[in-house]
Amino acid sequence: MSQATDFFSSFEQLAAFCSQEEYKGYDPYDSLNSKLFQSIPLLSKSRIAKLAWTQFFKRAPMNLRPLVGVPKEFNPKALGLFLTSYCNLYGIDPQSEYLEKINFFGDKILGLQTKGWSGSCWGYNFDWQARAFFQPKYTPTVVATTFIACALLDAYAITKREEFYIAARSACDFVLKDLYRTYDDKGDFSFSYSPLDKSVVFNASLLGARLLGRVYSISKEEELFDEAKKAVNFACGYQKENGAWSYGTLPFHHWIDNFHTGYNLECLSDYARYTGDHSFDDYMNKGFDYYIKTFFTSEGISKYYNNSTFPVDIHAPTQLLITLDKLGKFDTHKEMAVKVMEWTIENMQSPKGYFYYQINKHFTSKIPYMRWAQAWMFLSFTVLFKKETGFYKNANPKKGS
Repeated sequence: MSQATDFFSSFEQLAAFCSQEEYKGYDPYDSLNSKLFQSIPLLSKSRIAKLAWTQFFKRAPMNLRPLVGVPKEFNPKALGLFLTSYCNLYGIDPQSEYLEKINFFGDKILGLQTKGWSGSCWGYNFDWQARAFFQPKYTPTVVATTFIACALLDAYAITKREEFYIAARSACDFVLKDLYRTYDDKGDFSFSYSPLDKSVVFNASLLGARLLGRVYSISKEEELFDEAKKAVNFACGYQKENGAWSYGTLPFHHWIDNFHTGYNLECLSDYARYTGDHSFDDYMNKGFDYYIKTFFTSEGISKYYNNSTFPVDIHAPTQLLITLDKLGKFDTHKEMAVKVMEWTIENMQSPKGYFYYQINKHFTSKIPYMRWAQAWMFLSFTVLFKKETGFYKNANPKKGS
């Protein structure tokens, strides 16, 4: 069996699983949706209990969610990732089936907007208790909103449906008007993760800047460019001498990990692409050099942290393909990209088609999370096919149909 057929066969198995599940599923952080937990007021009102419950289910090697009444649901961000994926597939092979999927996901996303804020915005379909904050179900975040808005812009470029662009432009108002700002002494700032917290998380703020820059490329509103540049300058000011970024500035956000570094890099690349401002390219190139040398082994294993391989998290290999594509580095690092994908398929794909969450030192979490694992792996495959169309066309009997 050829390498192209291997990749396409793996993708087809994943696509069949996601379709069978109707793109609904569980999430690492959705345990507070438990009907059992919600029925016990002493637990459901306690911050410590919510944090402990969330972490227990996130770390458990088995999926206990069906036992405590956690339902499978649509996750808006997952829908955004699937939307971008089908836009990629349509760009390779403009099948009517792919166009139908684009309209399906786009319409579903528009219907899941969180109301009551300054612009279009989206959150997760569960209460989320983190160490830094608590977010009620569907609280909009800059991460979910910007990935979804960019997906809508991908769909708009294909369908020309005005409502997709209107929602994406409106999301800029959410970013500009509803998020807190933490300023430095130069007047630059970081966008908060959500309207309910004041945390400084570099990838989240850069995602906000990326959206502003992308919409600026269409609307030419100078405010979008000016505010995006300030957020990018703030984040670049926190890059370490070796090119790394910590996750954030809070004492318990000082780790350095694989896929959030990838987020930072793709945002810097997209910012430059959409605004024409390349003044931060040195930060991007320095960060990429650190990223590519630090987070991947010669065997094709994607490390989670800069100083530790485990857990091997499915989100890390998926981000590699996206980062290489965004930065125009795929051809240079094609051998590594293929090796990482091969290792991931061999070691993290279930015979049922879905991908596992994490491989730890002593056990593997095989829970089929829809947003965290399936949607990201789905997107990563489509990026691979976009860069190497032979992996798609040589193996796909339906190509061009």
